[in-house]
This record gives sequence, structure tokens and C-alpha cells, in this order.
Amino acid sequence: MASIVVRVLDVEDWSLYRAVRLAALADSPEAFLSTLSHEESFTTEVWRSRLEQRNMFVAEDDGAARGLVGVLPRGPELAEIVSMWVHPAARGSGLGDLLVRTALSWAYEQGVPEVRLWAAEGNRHAERLYERHGFRRTGIVQPIPDREGGQPHGAVERPVLDVQDTHDDRCHASDPDIRHGQRATDF
Repeated sequence: MASIVVRVLDVEDWSLYRAVRLAALADSPEAFLSTLSHEESFTTEVWRSRLEQRNMFVAEDDGAARGLVGVLPRGPELAEIVSMWVHPAARGSGLGDLLVRTALSWAYEQGVPEVRLWAAEGNRHAERLYERHGFRRTGIVQPIPDREGGQPHGAVERPVLDVQDTHDDRCHASDPDIRHGQRATDF
């Protein structure tokens, strides 16, 4: 990975968002509550609306999308990380850590004291990633609807205490030229 840039997706980026999200659903269907067939049916208006309602960040390596993470405001005290995915070619590079730090930095900058997410039970790679950033399982479980053999998703939460917390030296991307953009959103 030469130069990773993490940037917020604007409404005009809906087709890129659609492409990356559908790639994520095709690659890792067990990791998401939604399905590829369901989201393939979304209209342009649905994709644009989703970008208006949440902060979606895309990680790009020399212009190629390599990861995605969203932060969905749930009120002034809570945000939820959604749609977290790293392209198979970028796994193990620290990109997942960078995306989580980006989401946590956004929450911290907005003054949101708590961030939650859902993680498929048994997905040890994702669990270790989130644990590195202070997330802990809550014991709340949400079954995946209408899927045979789907793993339930458990709630994971983390209080956002200090932005320095989100920049742990153990969590780094392999390239020193890493930048990310932020977008402020009022609740």
C-alpha cells in the first residue's frame, strides 16, 4: 500500500459508496446484518439518503477503494460504527485500525461520549480489532433475520474518553503517509 487516504464520502460519491458496500456484502456476507441481494435493489435515492444520514469514510490506496467505515449518529450521546469492511488485499496491513481510529476520532471531535457497534459472534479477527480500541461485548445479542446458519451479532461498546486513546502506537498502517479527513455533523 503506497499512500492511504481516508476521506469522508459526500452525497455525490453515492456510486462509489454503492460499489464498495456491495463488494463488502459479497466478500463477507456473514459479517453484516444486511444482504447483497437486498442492497443491490436500492435506488440511487436510497444510496444518497444513506450518505446524508451518516458519515461514511472510504480508505483509498492510489485511488482504489480498500476499506469502508460509517458512523451513524444515534443522538448527542451515542454513535454507532456501521459497515466496517477492509478489502481482502489490505487485510493485515493496519487499515482496519486506521478506519476504527477515524470513526472514533470523529465521535470524539463531535463530543459523542459513547460509540457502539455490532459484531458477528465468532469473528475473532473483528473482535481482536475492536478490543485493541477498547471495545467490550455488552452481552446484548441481535439475531440475523431470515438467514440460515447466520451467526448472531453481539453489541460491542466503547466510551470515547480521550482522542489519544484512539491513536494507540500498537495500531498503525504500514505506510507512514496516512491522512484522513473529517466532516462535522450536527445532531
